[in-house]
Amino acid sequence: MAGRAQIRTNNSALIAMIADEDTVTGFLLAGVGNVDIRRKANYLIVDSKTTVKAIEDAFKEFTSREDIAVVLISQYIANMIRFLVDSYNKPVPAILEIPSKDHPYDPAHDSVLSRVRYLFSAESVASGRR
Repeated sequence: MAGRAQIRTNNSALIAMIADEDTVTGFLLAGVGNVDIRRKANYLIVDSKTTVKAIEDAFKEFTSREDIAVVLISQYIANMIRFLVDSYNKPVPAILEIPSKDHPYDPAHDSVLSRVRYLFSAESVASGRR
């Protein structure tokens, strides 16, 4: 279909991570990590010294790379750059907010879940089921 974003199939697509050290380490041990020839990693470890600007830059870089299909971001970190996460509207790479060890998942702040709620409520209004 002409309007759909396609993931390149000639190479494998990557998962990018923006999260705390424990979360990123777990995913790296599962085989998610990648460092390309330019020494660009597909993850950012966020700690107390990481600036919001660095998080914003990583988010923009990961969402603009053609080799990344999914960006996993800890929800508390997504809240730091909520304006960027909420304004992102491309299907690929998909943005998924995940919980971290110290910060539980809050569905009220999840941008994907809020979009789904909006679509279903608009669909319900359009069909007269409300």
